[in-house]
Amino acid sequence: MGILETILLALGAAWGSGINLYGTALILGGLDHFGLISLPVALEVLSDPTVLGLALTLYLIEFVADKVPGLDSLWDIVHTFIRIPAGALLAAGAIQGLDDGSLGGALGIGSAFFGGALVASLSHFLKAGTRAFANMSPEPFSNWGLSMLEDIALVIGLVLMVMLPVVFLVIIAMTLASAIFLLPRMWKGLIWLLKPSGEKNKLAAPEDKMKPVSLFPTGPDASL
Repeated sequence: MGILETILLALGAAWGSGINLYGTALILGGLDHFGLISLPVALEVLSDPTVLGLALTLYLIEFVADKVPGLDSLWDIVHTFIRIPAGALLAAGAIQGLDDGSLGGALGIGSAFFGGALVASLSHFLKAGTRAFANMSPEPFSNWGLSMLEDIALVIGLVLMVMLPVVFLVIIAMTLASAIFLLPRMWKGLIWLLKPSGEKNKLAAPEDKMKPVSLFPTGPDASL
């Protein structure tokens, strides 16, 4: 694989892992299995029929869990410790596929590992934060809609990685920039929503410690 294809694969694998690890493994493994792409040796295991079957099973489990309000956020919390390391490992494995070995040394693989972890972290926490806000709503339709959009975005993104790499790079750049911009605001918003209502009321309308002064005092203390 050339440098551009390798970097695209590393980015796509890390980005997809942060959204849905099992769907990413299923898509990449399926594309390689049917000869549509050629994965590097370190990632060829994804196209093994046994691994594809396991990925499909786990994807179907997540497909259901991801659409149940509350359970989706719990699933995201647990998968914080799965998606991010997996994204790092997939990115590092992709770098090993360079034909000329220009980035396939220890430094290149290490950089891909930490870069993949960063990309997977941003996509994962953007997804998890969006879901946490959606769970504040009592109706389940927003969760279903977000889950379906994430699945569709994952498929379209990885297909674009193969068919239209420039468009894919633009989408990745926009997604990561949005995550960097939105995540701190999401965190502050969640902290606000989780505060007791009494404390929120105090912050929203702080008590005025200054008594109002009337320009025209009335009553027995009024001076003429």
